[in-house]
Amino acid sequence: MAEDVILRELKDGVLLLTLNRPKANAFDSPMVARLQSLLKEAARDDSVRCVLLKASGKLFSAGQDVTEFGGGEPISFRKHLLRNYNPLILQMRRLEKPILAAIQGAAAGAALGIVLACDLRVATPEARFVVGFGGIGLAPDSAVSLLLPALIGLGRAAQAAYFNDAISAEQALDWGLLNALVPAEELEATAWAWADRLAQGPVGAMGLAKRDFNKAMLPNLEEVLDYESHNQEIAGVGADHKEGLAAFLEKRAAKYTK
Repeated sequence: MAEDVILRELKDGVLLLTLNRPKANAFDSPMVARLQSLLKEAARDDSVRCVLLKASGKLFSAGQDVTEFGGGEPISFRKHLLRNYNPLILQMRRLEKPILAAIQGAAAGAALGIVLACDLRVATPEARFVVGFGGIGLAPDSAVSLLLPALIGLGRAAQAAYFNDAISAEQALDWGLLNALVPAEELEATAWAWADRLAQGPVGAMGLAKRDFNKAMLPNLEEVLDYESHNQEIAGVGADHKEGLAAFLEKRAAKYTK
């Protein structure tokens, strides 16, 4: 059931949302819709003062489940993004309550965008951050093209996107992508302590601060998301994506020729 792919628990003002789609917590459309619904509820519920986003298993999330695109009629990447990730990222940034991510293992592709859209991020040394889109011949979406350079700089973001190399937890902390790095056995306790502190703080003022940050740093977020979906539509019908996706599904190295 869709309710099972993201678990919900409310405790002392902290809404805990746990990604729970084994084995890689990859997002499909119903899982994205579930997260959208939970965030909509969080915005309306005054008893929710902070959102803590974490994942079950060894990975945070592999991003979009590409097997959703692997057969049948060709999909429109633009329509897919306009329905799924664009409104989700906007919801996260417009939620006037703090969102904290607790990350173990990989956060890749669209999941990286979700992590970057959070207000604060704590992780374990095993965490790693992968742009991922280039691995299947696509361009960044889910606001990765805006949020990643904003946090780590344009040159580092371009290197991560073009080479598709993972950003290690240590690099992520040094570059400002992470707020804290803690041992794996301390992640849950640290995340709860941070979330509890946020929930007990002046959440209304934090919401106004978030508005300020959005205005100062991300005033064109909605425009960028729309432009990403436009470019992803182009990439999605290109030879690079056709070869990249086939190579991924066939578990072989891609051979790009165009």
